[in-house]
Amino acid sequence: MSLTRTEMEEFWDSWLAVNREAERTGDWRVLADSYAEDATYGWMLTPDEHFMAVGRDQIRDWAIGIEMDGFDGWHYDYLATVIDEKNAMIVGFWKQRSGIVDDATGREFEVPGLGGSWFGVERQTAGSDAGEVRIAWQRDWFDFGAMAHTMGAVVASGKAPDSLLERLKVFGLGVPGHYRPEDLPSTVWPPPVEAGEFVTQEPTS
Repeated sequence: MSLTRTEMEEFWDSWLAVNREAERTGDWRVLADSYAEDATYGWMLTPDEHFMAVGRDQIRDWAIGIEMDGFDGWHYDYLATVIDEKNAMIVGFWKQRSGIVDDATGREFEVPGLGGSWFGVERQTAGSDAGEVRIAWQRDWFDFGAMAHTMGAVVASGKAPDSLLERLKVFGLGVPGHYRPEDLPSTVWPPPVEAGEFVTQEPTS
């Protein structure tokens, strides 16, 4: 079933509101109910390491659980949004800010460069969410090198809370949801995009 522009805008407003609640409490798991039961959520860390969560439970426990633990006070302010009601997609561009002031500049430590999330949304047709609009897939992008640089600066400032220092010890392929590209349980490009459902320009031969 297709979605109207109004429905997508209403969903997006609710998404922004629940993001603010997550930032306020420091518990990002409240976002989980915005995802479909079989949703996928992934991003690239390095060419040899990607993250992927499959299903609402993994998204809750891994993507907005383990991955976000320790980031109390950080906020991801959406600066611009593009809504495509024809293809039921939303792209949100955000800045990743720490809530920790850099004494050298008087401003918050911030990950430089562009960051954002690409969403596919759909109305659910079965189960307890039937009739509701939920995220079917999400893919994030950010500059991992820039993020690592900012994390290093926060640590060097002496202002990093213990929770963040503990979180920064958790990394690598042994962490739930971290895969080599060839082992990913879902595609890097969202499944319907990878399947060619939204081709806008045929590749050259």
